[in-house]
Amino acid sequence: MSLTEPTTETKPSALFVCVHNAGRSQMAAGFLRALSGGAVEVRSAGSMPAEAINPVAVEAMLEKGVDIRGEQPKVLTTEAVEASDAVITMGCGDACPYYPGKNYQDWELDDPAGQGLEAVRPIRDEIERRVRRLLAELGVEPVA
Repeated sequence: MSLTEPTTETKPSALFVCVHNAGRSQMAAGFLRALSGGAVEVRSAGSMPAEAINPVAVEAMLEKGVDIRGEQPKVLTTEAVEASDAVITMGCGDACPYYPGKNYQDWELDDPAGQGLEAVRPIRDEIERRVRRLLAELGVEPVA
């Protein structure tokens, strides 16, 4: 470690945002929590949060050994964006605030709302692939 580096290490952080914070963003957050083993601070939120998480998304994630049943949709706040190194949007468009210096990514993914398990599995699998790429970008080795 050089003398110019800070002595306290801070975890990288990521915020996943979709409209309802009930499907895509919750699956992405679940994968990032599981695959980072706690090495990344994970947040998720929605521009218009739903009442509950999509039960089909929960079922699809359980098939991969990731339990998101305890999560609740949350409203997107300016503070959550400011506190995150990477902000990944999934179809919320202009509802997502922009701050210079943040790593913004827009993941175009089908919305699992109203879809059956067969339709949600490929969305889940694509989210997992992208989360693994995000881990590499953040310099974090996946634990699984």
